[in-house]
Amino acid sequence: MTKINSLEDHATRRFRLAGKAYLESGDPFFAPIDSLRKEAAANGRRFVSFANYDYLGLSSHPAVKSAASGALETFGVGALGSRLVGGQRSLHHILEDELAKFIGAQSALTLVSGYLANVTTISHLLGSRDALFIDELSHNSIVSGAKSAVAETIIFRHNDFDHLDFLLRERRESYRNVMIVAEGLYSMDGDIADLPRLVEIKERHNAWLMIDEAHSIGVLGAEGRGLCEHCGVDPQRIDLMVGTLSKTLASCGGFIAGKAAVIEWMRYTLPGFVYSVGLSPVISAAAAAALQLMQTETWRLDRLRKNAELFVDLARESGLDTGPAIGRGVVPILFADSLDTLDASRHLMENGYYVPPIIQIGVPKDQPRLRFFISASHTEEEIRGVIDLLARREPVSTAPALGAAVAP
Repeated sequence: MTKINSLEDHATRRFRLAGKAYLESGDPFFAPIDSLRKEAAANGRRFVSFANYDYLGLSSHPAVKSAASGALETFGVGALGSRLVGGQRSLHHILEDELAKFIGAQSALTLVSGYLANVTTISHLLGSRDALFIDELSHNSIVSGAKSAVAETIIFRHNDFDHLDFLLRERRESYRNVMIVAEGLYSMDGDIADLPRLVEIKERHNAWLMIDEAHSIGVLGAEGRGLCEHCGVDPQRIDLMVGTLSKTLASCGGFIAGKAAVIEWMRYTLPGFVYSVGLSPVISAAAAAALQLMQTETWRLDRLRKNAELFVDLARESGLDTGPAIGRGVVPILFADSLDTLDASRHLMENGYYVPPIIQIGVPKDQPRLRFFISASHTEEEIRGVIDLLARREPVSTAPALGAAVAP
């Protein structure tokens, strides 16, 4: 007879297999950063986070906080229902119209989660006679959307569009509809896709193209409009752009943008929108304010670019491995093994820099790293300081891997 374990036993075993042993010498995750920052300030010490998405430094901008506060007083906290059946607030359409205009789409739809935007869109669009082609380093939200879809999923090598082209030549005729998914700025490696080549391939093979712009809005392009602007591609040639409000726009939630007919259909049928509560008016107001600030305080884009380029240049001059990062908002520093990565994270934390390790979940097992989110708010002194600490640190001796570990 099969032994039946309790859920507690099951969870304990799975956690152990996932690498709980890595946490025995100290847990680098879930740090209470507000308390740590306050404590450091009170004691005259430094606390600098390179772990947050606030690319343009707008999260504490007075105009963003004022917009959120005003919406709270006027509309209350929540949307209080699905927008389809409970009605919506004027702020919803204002934000969606401004988002669509900014990225060059005809229409946009906001959801309560950027992760949800990918999962629900991918699973909703494709049927049993369709296929989804995704990059091997796709974000987990894309992978989860693929697992939820009844369509066949085909994986191409990271940013290898010769491989994608080959797969489409071999298999396109077997499917009714085909969608290709790529990312604007890859969140673990800080590299980008060759969008002109990708668009040429999708048009030649009569496929749809979805670009996840979560980390590229406010980061790529002279005006921060994302991968299309960065690569000089007309956004109208992209079928869908999916993104988030939690990075540059300093709030929370996600969006989908594309042709008006597509977004209107989704407004009435997309499960993650129809069966989920509408975006909080407080969040909508904050995101809309941040979007406007991006376009008026354009010096932030230039400072972000200079900070990221300085970080990459200093890291490489110091012999640190930044992988394929192009030197924009996301830059990894790769390590030989997970234990060395954990030690590097602890070393930085002890010296006032918060950079949690990424070990095995979300990245290849042989490429653990510290992932740095560069912001317009970072100073040159902070960037030089963190690189200097890493460059002068003695690596810990390698040891056998203990298994997978938790990564935020």
